[in-house]
Amino acid sequence: MSATIIDHHRLKLMYDRYVRYLLFACAFLMTFIILSIVIFVGQQGLVTFTEVSPGDFFFNAKWDPSEGQFGAMSFIAGSLLATLLAVGFGAPLGLTGAVFMAKIAPPWLREIMRPATDLYVAIPSVVYGFIGLTIMVPFIRNYLHGNTGFGLLATSIILAVMILPTIISISEDAIRAVPGSLEEASLALGATRWQTVRRVLLPAAMPGILTAIVLAMARAVGETMAVQMVIGNTPQLAKSLFMPTSTLTSEIVIEMGNTPFGSAWGNSLFLMALVLLLISLLMIVAIRRLGRGSVV
Repeated sequence: MSATIIDHHRLKLMYDRYVRYLLFACAFLMTFIILSIVIFVGQQGLVTFTEVSPGDFFFNAKWDPSEGQFGAMSFIAGSLLATLLAVGFGAPLGLTGAVFMAKIAPPWLREIMRPATDLYVAIPSVVYGFIGLTIMVPFIRNYLHGNTGFGLLATSIILAVMILPTIISISEDAIRAVPGSLEEASLALGATRWQTVRRVLLPAAMPGILTAIVLAMARAVGETMAVQMVIGNTPQLAKSLFMPTSTLTSEIVIEMGNTPFGSAWGNSLFLMALVLLLISLLMIVAIRRLGRGSVV
């Protein structure tokens, strides 16, 4: 009997060892793949600086490959502006929904709203873009007198809707993870429910809320199809919300299939992809730093 137990224990230890090796190999493989992508995109993109100066690329808004002009400032500005506007529209609405679901909604309503919110994630981005193209763009053109209707306003509204599930889900978890003793102490001291939410719950859950916002920004800055359908795809620096412009992702999608590999034009697109990748990596670093102080 004891020999059987010992053999079973050895077999279990062997399985644990093999599983550990397997997980280590998977982690190493994923790290290798990510580094390979970064190195390939970086090497191909940095070749651009042999023909285009960094100043012209980053601080010039003139994009005309036929004339050798490769200024990506308008695309970088378009990506950042669209992302910030989307967060400006979506973050207050998402945070309000999170507070409602976490502290106000009855359990039966929360059981309906939570799956419904998560369902938004499963909707393809092209569907959002099609809705923006058929509803939002004509509305802006006809009722807000926004020229063609394409531009940053339509893009930021569509992106704001797309990032709502991220903000609502993570913010709700952060608010619900706040110790109940803090809320009870605030109410015991005579604070109203809204004072407790505003001055106790939200500050305590702020690291998690900020993580949700940064994750939403990462989703918005990397969005392609929906943005490409409503932004206007014009290589110019937007001077108003109603002016068509372009982003890093939309310009890469439009032009990558028509550019010769290894040309200054193609290398510039790779450099734009590298800039987008670095922006995403910076947001991931920010998420990890914010997550250290999160209550979730």
